Amino acid sequence: MTRNTHPLTGKAALVTGGSRSIGAAIAKKLAADGAAVAITYSASPDKAAQVVADIEAAGGRAIAVEADAGKPEAVRAAVAKTVEAFGGIDILVNNAGLGLGGAIEDIAFETYERMIAVNVTGVFVATQEAARHMKSGGRVIQIGSSMTRYAAFPTASLYTLTKGAITGFNRSLVRDLGPKGITVNTVHPGPTDTDMNPADGPVAAIVGPGMAIGRYGQPAEIASVVAFLASPEAAFVTGADIVADGGLTA
Repeated sequence: MTRNTHPLTGKAALVTGGSRSIGAAIAKKLAADGAAVAITYSASPDKAAQVVADIEAAGGRAIAVEADAGKPEAVRAAVAKTVEAFGGIDILVNNAGLGLGGAIEDIAFETYERMIAVNVTGVFVATQEAARHMKSGGRVIQIGSSMTRYAAFPTASLYTLTKGAITGFNRSLVRDLGPKGITVNTVHPGPTDTDMNPADGPVAAIVGPGMAIGRYGQPAEIASVVAFLASPEAAFVTGADIVADGGLTA
C-alpha cells in the first residue's frame, strides 16, 4: 500500500503566530502535506511574507493575516479571512503565545493581563470561532508547554499558569466537539531552538543536563507531531497531551 504523501490535500488550516520559529515550521509542514494555510502575525510582517513565499515556492497555497492574538476582534477576523480565502477551515493550530514572566512579586498586573489576553483569551476566541465553521474531520491543536509538567527554573509561574489553563480547557472541549467529529489535542513542546529560547541561550544551561537525548528540539520536529494530529491517521486521537520534550519530563 502506498502512503499518501499529501494527506491534507483539500484541507484549510489556520496557524496563529505562524511567522517564525515553531509556528512557521508548522505552517510549512501542513502546506507540504497539502493544506492551504493561513498564518497570523503581529510584529513580524517581513517574516510572515517570507513564510508565505516559501510555501508558494514549494507549490502550496498560503496567506498571511495581521492579527494580534490578544485582541478578540482581530482573531475573529483572521478566522473569517481564512474561511473567505479557502472556502472553510478544517485545522486550527493555536500557536501564538507570549513568554513574559518574572518573580511573582515583581510581575506587573499589566503583564499578567497581556499574557492572559494572548495565551488564554486568544486561544478561546480562535477555537470558538473556528469551531463554528468546522465540519466532521476538523482538528483543533493547541500548543502548550512541557513546563506545565516540570518547571526547571524560576520566574515562569505566569507562563505556566496560561499554558495550564489551555490544558484544562481541552479536557472539556473534547466533549463539546467530539460528537461533531472534531478532535482536540495539545502538543507540549519542551526546550526547542526558537527565537524566544535559543539552544545557546541562558535557559539551555539550566535545562540542558536534563535532556535525555542531549540536545534541544528543532521547530520542524514539533511541526511533525502537529502534522500527525492534523492528519486522517489521527482520527481516533482526541483529548491527548502529547509531550515532545526530548525526555526532559520523563
